[in-house]
Amino acid sequence: MDKFDCVVVGGGMVGAASALSIAELGLKVAVIEKSAPTPFLQNQPFDLRVSAISLSSQFLLEQLNAWQQIKQWRVCPYRRLSVWELESAYTEFSSAEINEQHLGHIVENRLIQLSLWQQINAHENIALYCPESLFGFEQNDAYVSVQLSSQTIETKLLIAADGANSQVRQLANIGTTGWDYQQAAMLINVETELNQQDITWQHFRESGPVAMLPMLGHHASLVWYHDKEEISRLSNLSNEQLQSAIIEAFPAKLGKINVIDKASFPLTRRHANQYQNQRVVLVGDAAHTINPLAGQGVNLGFKDVKALQELLAKAIGEGKCWHDIDVLAGYEKARRRDNLLMMSAMDMLYSGFSHPSSLIKILRNTGLFMANKLPSLKSKALAYACGI
Repeated sequence: MDKFDCVVVGGGMVGAASALSIAELGLKVAVIEKSAPTPFLQNQPFDLRVSAISLSSQFLLEQLNAWQQIKQWRVCPYRRLSVWELESAYTEFSSAEINEQHLGHIVENRLIQLSLWQQINAHENIALYCPESLFGFEQNDAYVSVQLSSQTIETKLLIAADGANSQVRQLANIGTTGWDYQQAAMLINVETELNQQDITWQHFRESGPVAMLPMLGHHASLVWYHDKEEISRLSNLSNEQLQSAIIEAFPAKLGKINVIDKASFPLTRRHANQYQNQRVVLVGDAAHTINPLAGQGVNLGFKDVKALQELLAKAIGEGKCWHDIDVLAGYEKARRRDNLLMMSAMDMLYSGFSHPSSLIKILRNTGLFMANKLPSLKSKALAYACGI
């Protein structure tokens, strides 16, 4: 039977980063994943799934030697971020306000995963089980016995990085609280008449926000929030029909566009009632799914990864048993409050801008207007969002 210090179930962005960060500590790690990411080709279309990678996430990817390859493929830096409902309350944040060259990068999720996998495949402390599936696991005082489809392996720590519908979380009997937002989001890749921009923006409307994320060259990723029925209707339009609907619904600053690809997903919030059950620890979407309004989902997951690595490194440095359940309990203490704060902030933003009250509308636009008049508050909020 193969034995490991840590087994990570899920080889996506957060799972792969977890495996590498723990292997950096000299521990023996296994990654369990059903399918490998497809290789990168320079002329292939942009993926629909993209993330706004914050500065703190970039620093982690640099530490794991993955960012260098991602930059060689394709990333789009953005230096400004704007949000508005009424033009009179237009608010813009700039990297100059926090003395940085940029606020973050728009990157395709698959390229982040693919670069991390390159590092995993080259790492002597990591074994990759792919294609492979989890069947179950049993815990005792000393280790976790993990049953896979083809064999059983043993580990001192089991990390659930298997997404919002985490099988590991369910098998560990960890419940969740949350709700559906009664809205859905549509992702749309477009070609733009305008050159590549250095700004990402979000325009709030009564039916929900519309947003633009810049991508390399004459490309952009659009996000359209609306009720589920309308998103379903839009999803069934031809690309030409959807293009006309976008031009009608999005602000004129978008310019002329051609629709390339589209997909949609419902908006949900889920938060695990606990991040740990003995030797099982949850990271990323397995622990928390957040309203995607500000693109903070994967950034929170990478913060989980960093916090867990620092916790284990501290225990090892102090000569403690790093996989003791009391040591592992420190991970939830380190991350739950920050995750809950960001989740609640996104909910307040979402609820505040979707409220039909005229008074609420005046208050929220006054708040945006005042944000422009309080540069110190703006810079602090921006630094927090960037993870610095």
